[in-house]
Amino acid sequence: MPLFGKKGAKEKDITKRYIFKEVLGTGAFSEVSLAQDTWESKLVAIKNIDKRFLRDKESSLENEVDVLRRLKHPNIVQLLEVFEEKTNVYLVMELVTGGELFDRIVEKGSYTEKDASSLIKQVLEAVDFMHELGVVHRDLKPENLLYYSPKEDSKIMISDFGLSKTEDSGIMATACGTPGYVAPEVLAQHPYGKEVDCWSIGVIAYILLCGYPPFYDENDSALFQQILKAEYEFDSPYWDDISQSAKDFISHLMCKDRKKRFTCKQALKFPWIAGDTALEKNIHASVSAQIKKNFAKSKWKQAYNATAVIRQMKKLAMSKDEHSHSCTQEKK
Repeated sequence: MPLFGKKGAKEKDITKRYIFKEVLGTGAFSEVSLAQDTWESKLVAIKNIDKRFLRDKESSLENEVDVLRRLKHPNIVQLLEVFEEKTNVYLVMELVTGGELFDRIVEKGSYTEKDASSLIKQVLEAVDFMHELGVVHRDLKPENLLYYSPKEDSKIMISDFGLSKTEDSGIMATACGTPGYVAPEVLAQHPYGKEVDCWSIGVIAYILLCGYPPFYDENDSALFQQILKAEYEFDSPYWDDISQSAKDFISHLMCKDRKKRFTCKQALKFPWIAGDTALEKNIHASVSAQIKKNFAKSKWKQAYNATAVIRQMKKLAMSKDEHSHSCTQEKK
């Protein structure tokens, strides 16, 4: 039984257009592969979902696809096409090759509040666009922020819309997301809305300025208590060189009362984003040391291995060079 029916999933053979290359990562019931588009000679990422593991989860996949089709924005990873076969669904996604947010910060030689402000501005603009369309991401976290390309001035992209919800799909009260980034009202199992994304952006901004999370405890229930009370500090010495404007900005987003919490639009107008209050002092040494300490992760768990993408891109570039070299030799 087709999942998408008239919704426009293509039922033709995906291998007639795309050549599958290496696997970039695996999830619980999906696999992401690098693939070559033979029509447009470009690389894409293809998420291959096995329908056998989708029992009772069909609606969440349909929801993810529905959400992605609405979201055409320069800072959101684009869904290009959907193919559906008897046993599998394939989501053809725009390929981003710049790697993960934290990896890039650690690799940088210099990193300032201004850099963090520029990153958060891009996230706010993309999430504001989503909110305008009535879409709530519900799982914003650093791992879902990827750089578009390896270039120094690359833009940041939001990925992974598996937990996204549209506001018109009914009241949201399900506790979901990643523990350290979820808003108090989600944990309290109160009905919630767009404000949960703004809280998560506040948490991300906090980490970008010090390298460690605002809430942490080995014990989940103790962690939840901290979040429910919105108990966090700007600890010395890590926050000593950070501007008061940055701290005020975070406090407006990580505000326990969701009615008083900044919206994306309000946050975008705040001086730390729109003005010149973000400092230019290099905070790379302390932030990268804390990131390495607090966010060491096992690469195989990632659903999207950016290193594999970069390796494959180099291979393709080399083979193109060899091809053009042999063409010029022939002409001689």
